[in-house]
Amino acid sequence: MDADLLAASLGAAFDDAFERYRPPGLAVGIVVDGEVVFSRTRGELVAGGGEGIDGETLFKIASNSKAMTAALLARLVDQGRLDWSDPVVRHLPDFRMHDDWVTREMQVRDLLIHNSGLGAGAGDLMLWPEPNLFTRDDVIRGLRHLEPVYSFRSRYAYDNTLYIVAGEVAAAAGGAPYDVLMRRELFEPLGMGRCQVGEWRRDDVGNIAQPHMRGEDGAPVAIREDGEVVADVPMMAAGGIRCSLDDMLAWTRMWLQPDRFGLDAEGRPWLSPRQREEMWKTHMPMPLSGRMRDWDDSHFSAYGYGWRLTDVDGTWKVSHTGTLSGMYSALTLLPQLDAGFVILVNGNADELRTVLTQVLVKRFTRPADTSLSVGHYAALLAAERESRPADASHVTAQTRDAATPAQVATFTGRYLDPWFGEVSICAEGQGVAFRSARSPKLSGAVMRSEARLLVDWHDPDVDAEAWLRFETPVAGPARLTMAKVDPDADFSYDYEDLAFERIGDCAAQ
Repeated sequence: MDADLLAASLGAAFDDAFERYRPPGLAVGIVVDGEVVFSRTRGELVAGGGEGIDGETLFKIASNSKAMTAALLARLVDQGRLDWSDPVVRHLPDFRMHDDWVTREMQVRDLLIHNSGLGAGAGDLMLWPEPNLFTRDDVIRGLRHLEPVYSFRSRYAYDNTLYIVAGEVAAAAGGAPYDVLMRRELFEPLGMGRCQVGEWRRDDVGNIAQPHMRGEDGAPVAIREDGEVVADVPMMAAGGIRCSLDDMLAWTRMWLQPDRFGLDAEGRPWLSPRQREEMWKTHMPMPLSGRMRDWDDSHFSAYGYGWRLTDVDGTWKVSHTGTLSGMYSALTLLPQLDAGFVILVNGNADELRTVLTQVLVKRFTRPADTSLSVGHYAALLAAERESRPADASHVTAQTRDAATPAQVATFTGRYLDPWFGEVSICAEGQGVAFRSARSPKLSGAVMRSEARLLVDWHDPDVDAEAWLRFETPVAGPARLTMAKVDPDADFSYDYEDLAFERIGDCAAQ
């Protein structure tokens, strides 16, 4: 496609997506043949605040951090500091999984490819919602209490907690904290000067997009806004890095043309060809969805080291997405076409990201088909939603009343889970409150929905309510388990992995 026609087509897709979904802010950049052929931003750092987004605005890239963590490990392999087949316990002697055999056999490579046997998102409640009081050490110690749901290395199930372990392996092998290594080994040599990792000061950095959710009137509302000091959160290696559009385009160019971008003073590439190949190998098969077959004529799906791999319309696609409450990202590479693009949004933008990613991919894989527009893919998603059967569990939870202390008197008290810590279910005024000691945002009102109990969280950006199920065995303490009210809610709300036992009464009021 002619360069001017391509730029016009990309600009039209950007505007169409922005007008249809009205995010607080959107940044998109596209690289072709090593050159940035499109870079566009629109919107504000904080909706209604008047400060516009530009190419240097920082966004949370969320799980696009995973490829950076994996690449940091690859750099250390190039330097001879570790090997992909090293047992994790060689670098972290206190590392433990639930099964002793898995602990012994877990290799560095296994930390990156979602094959541990844990369920999707296991242990994520130690990471989100933020802020909370968990540390990296807490997360790593908690792994030994998370029971697997599959056999080790038998199947793919998306994981965040083991990427935190991977970051600590890098720190142990590299002889410096993860954030120091990331700045030294990745940001500085690749010219990604705006990227932030570890602890930093908001006002010293400036130009930072804030996450948003939709208010009751549909308008974007800022949530989880940064304080003066941005903390070094436990999930940094899994999803805690922030970068600008310009930074992410530098990262994109290095991957597409490693012999041109990121060279050191002696002209050597940032990663050796052998380690680049390892990063993009099929290490773990992934399910191939019907949408991928129907929309993209895909024939395989797999996970590399921090990257998702598939084929689209006969060409290779290497990509990842990033999702945090109020902040979405996507990075897509088409190496055989020497093209790649970045999408950054400071709002809950699942459909926007899906639709715009599809449109941009098709501009390169099927450039002659002008029907593959934002409206086209939005209509396909609407049809998918309409075809899904209604879920009775969603309807059941609509009828609810605040539980009274008398109604749940049998179950009130303090409960302990071995990895999540202590919670209390205690009378507060005329109602009953659920409070977590280490995750303060997980506090809410206990409600009755017909014969069941649930928690209605106080914080509106904690968007997955939980059923409460109490058991009183003949012998031993009372037990509490939890489950998502909406079974399709984000798997990071891993309530199903919790197993509480009662440890005492509520404190006297």
